Order: sequence, then C-alpha cells, then structure tokens
Amino acid sequence: MPESRSNTRAFLLLGLVMLFWAGNSITGRGVRGDIPPFTLAFGRWLVAVLVIAPFAVRTLVAERAAALAGWRWILALGFLGIVCFNSFIYSGLHHTTAANALLLQASIPALVLVLDRAIFGTRATGLQIAGVVASTLGVVWIVFRGDISALSSLRLGVGDALILCGVLVWALYTVLLRRKPAISASSFLLLVFVIGALAMAPLAMWEWRQGLSVHWSPRVLAAFAYVGVFPSVLAYFIYNTATARLGAGRAGQAITLMPLFGALLSALLLGERLEGYHFAGMALILTGIAIAALASRPGRAKQN
Repeated sequence: MPESRSNTRAFLLLGLVMLFWAGNSITGRGVRGDIPPFTLAFGRWLVAVLVIAPFAVRTLVAERAAALAGWRWILALGFLGIVCFNSFIYSGLHHTTAANALLLQASIPALVLVLDRAIFGTRATGLQIAGVVASTLGVVWIVFRGDISALSSLRLGVGDALILCGVLVWALYTVLLRRKPAISASSFLLLVFVIGALAMAPLAMWEWRQGLSVHWSPRVLAAFAYVGVFPSVLAYFIYNTATARLGAGRAGQAITLMPLFGALLSALLLGERLEGYHFAGMALILTGIAIAALASRPGRAKQN
C-alpha cells in the first residue's frame, strides 16, 4: 500500500539521519583539539544558514505572515532543538564519558512516549513499547560491551545531569514539532538555524576571549562543511518531516541507531575493532526498529 511504503521510506530516511548525527560525533571527536566546542557549534549553524538561505529566503518572504503568527512556536522549537539540546550535550561531554552519554540518550524514545502521552494524550501501542524496549536493550548491550553487570559500576555526575537535560529537551522538541507553524520546511529551518547561530555567537566569542582559537587547515574546513550540511540542514529536514509522517514516538525511537552507526563509523574511520557485543546490540536495535515499523503499518498505527 502507498501509505505503508511511505512509512517504510520515512524509517529508512531516519536511519540516514542517525548516520549523519553519528558522523557528527566522530567529526567533533576528530577535531576537538583544533576547534573549541562552542566555536564548532556556532560554525555549524552559521554554515547551515548560509547553505539553506538561497533556497529559503524567497519562500520565507512569501510566508512571512504565517511565520509571524507562529513566531512563539518557532522561537520555542529553535531554542529547544537547536540551542538548548546542543549546549547541554556539548557541555555534558566535557564532564562525562561517551558511554554514559550514549546510555542516557537511549532513554529518549521512552521519554518521547511519556511526554506525548502527558501533553497530547497519545497512547503508545504494545508494539511501540516492545520496540522501544528491544532497541534500548541493544544500546545498553553495546555501551556496556555485553557485560550487564557493569551497570553496578555506573556513576552519575554533573556531566550526566547535563546530558539528561539535553535528553529531556530533545524529547520535548520531538513531541512539540506538531505545533510547528504551517510554513515550508525550508522557511522553518532557516529561522531556527538563525536562532541557533545567534545564540551560539556570544559563547564562541567568550571562547575566543579566553585565548581559544581555531587551528585552520583543510581538515578543519571540511569538518565545518560536514557539520553544517549533513547533520544540520539535511538531518533536521528529514527528522522534522519523518516526525510529521510517523508521529513523535516512532520517530524518536530512531535515536537508538546512533550507537550502532557510531560503532560502524569508528571501525571504518578510526580503525576500532567490532566485537561480538556490537553485533548482538545491533541485532536488538534493529529488531526494535522493525517492531516499530510494523506498528506503523496502516490498520495498526493508532491515530493521534
């Protein structure tokens, strides 16, 4: 059926989004000694604005009445999904391990279901819940390298609290995307990217005043280009569109693909070895995604 094919396409495109976002983490880790964190964030959104502006300005001018009418939601979504989320994650990663960050971000799908229920009264189906549980277990298996007993050694600190704030913010952004004003995707992205660039500019300038600077090279230029285009313009466009298509709960579950792609990219680009626990975790994650896709089939998906 056409609707079923459309849902399947949306899930596949969400996989591409997670690949781009995993690449963002790999890129950020690779240039952490060359680009200060808030400067990287500022450059990311500035590049995104420059890339999308030629395609969006004319449309935004035509839609300015609708944009002005919905300015509160545009500001709120830009603040949540662009400014707050990235600030919490970047800051948190300075004080906690990547393993802790991945584990905490794995709670996003469940939190999306909870917030969607609390705010809009959307009931999760049994298949949705089963899919979230399977995918989350897959993330846990990868993060703890197949040794669940390692959970007892988990320690949470300030950095983890910041990551949790980012998790809450992203779940809220995902749920509230349905309140996006009736303007085109390009107009909306241009506006929220401008919000992100303006918010990050003072933080980047603070880094410069502290004596931190960019060590320019072709590799650094490529990093700015990558983070501005793929995990920003393309990823946000696809994520927002897929969320509108599938609903917040099903779209939010795709976040569990990030450690899967992160492991694959680390093996491909950084020479890190894939172990048995990677494949076991990947199987659980993909099983959860498959269950979620089954739950979205016409006749099974519950209307909001």
